[in-house]
Amino acid sequence: MANSLSQIFVHITFHVKNGADIKNEERQKLHAYIAGVINNMGSTALAVGGTRNHVHILATLPKTMALSDMVRTIKTESSKWIKQVDRFIYGHFAWQDGYGAFSVSSSVINKTKEYIANQEEHHKKMTWQEEYKLFLDEYGVKYDERYLFSD
Repeated sequence: MANSLSQIFVHITFHVKNGADIKNEERQKLHAYIAGVINNMGSTALAVGGTRNHVHILATLPKTMALSDMVRTIKTESSKWIKQVDRFIYGHFAWQDGYGAFSVSSSVINKTKEYIANQEEHHKKMTWQEEYKLFLDEYGVKYDERYLFSD
C-alpha cells in the first residue's frame, strides 16, 4: 500500500491544576484556540468544550503522532496562550499532569459532539471527578483511587 491511512476518533479530557478556574469570557476563545492547535498538527478538531475547570476534546488522532504527544502539545500551547490573555489572573495557570483518552466509534460521533457541547448543563448534576470515574469504569480502565485526582 502506497499510503498510510487512518481515521481514529478520540475523546480527550483533562482538568485545570490546583482548582483554578477559566473565566467564562475566556473559555470560548480558549476552546477555539485548542481547536486551532489540533488542526495545525494534522488532526481534525470535531468538538472542544468544557466548563470552568476542565476541557473535553473530540478529535482525530494524527497518523504521524502518538496520543501522548498530541495531548502534551495541546496542553503546552493552550497554557502559553491563556497566560498571555491575562498574566495577573492566569500567570500560574496549568493543566493537570495526566489526561483521559477514550476511543470513539464513528457511529456515536454526533452523540459525543452533543455531549461535549452540553457540558455546562451536564455538570449541574455531576462533578468532573464523578464524570471521569464513570468514563474509566465504562471503558474498563483500572485505576487506583488514591492517585486518580492528584495534580
